[in-house]
Amino acid sequence: MQNFGKLSIIVPAYNEAKTIHLILDRVLEVTLLNNIQKELILVNDCSTDDTEGVLLRYLEAHPKEDIRYFKHEVNKGKGAAIHTGIEKATGEFLIIQDADLEYDPEEFNFLLKPVIRGSADVVYGSRFLGGNSHRILFFWHSIGNKFLTRLSNMFTNLNLTDMETCYKLFRTSIIQNIILKEKRFGFEPEVTAKIARVPNIRIYEVGISYYGRTYEEGKKIGWKDGFRAIYCILKYNLFSK
Repeated sequence: MQNFGKLSIIVPAYNEAKTIHLILDRVLEVTLLNNIQKELILVNDCSTDDTEGVLLRYLEAHPKEDIRYFKHEVNKGKGAAIHTGIEKATGEFLIIQDADLEYDPEEFNFLLKPVIRGSADVVYGSRFLGGNSHRILFFWHSIGNKFLTRLSNMFTNLNLTDMETCYKLFRTSIIQNIILKEKRFGFEPEVTAKIARVPNIRIYEVGISYYGRTYEEGKKIGWKDGFRAIYCILKYNLFSK
């Protein structure tokens, strides 16, 4: 098979000591299409639990793997951790992987396929598209996600079904040339607004699974982040061109 470069996998983490080693195991187990290699970029956003200890022990136990570790000295937010990962990425492609167990790394190949075929520059993994597994959780969360996606689509003129998804795959050369400002969960509407304005950009969407968490299990996003997302949709589509 043809060697097709490297995928940079950004893992932003804040207080994920209980699960992050499990998701890293799953990432390492995945065999990517076309012999694509993996580069893991771990960004610890100043966790207050043992996330750093877990990650340092993981690196020590896997010396032959292409894993790099970065730490924020103060908590800056998930978006800021993603910014750090984007800056450090050296792969031809780049994807974001949450440190919990809500998304399945086996499905990286779903997102890679349109890019490998030469059809796409950006691929979103939709939790609302296709027949993949989905944990049944919060009705109002799904309504909120769909509302934010529709509002975003109204301004970007895209027909996405899941703007708020974690799984977004980019050609690294494209995303590294976009100036991103949002430090928390506003990353999703901001990057969507800015990607949509790239001349001749080819954006695809594929269905993925979703193994959501409850708040008791560690879910962090809340209603305040929803209002921030609305603000970011308006800001980056109307007032920040």
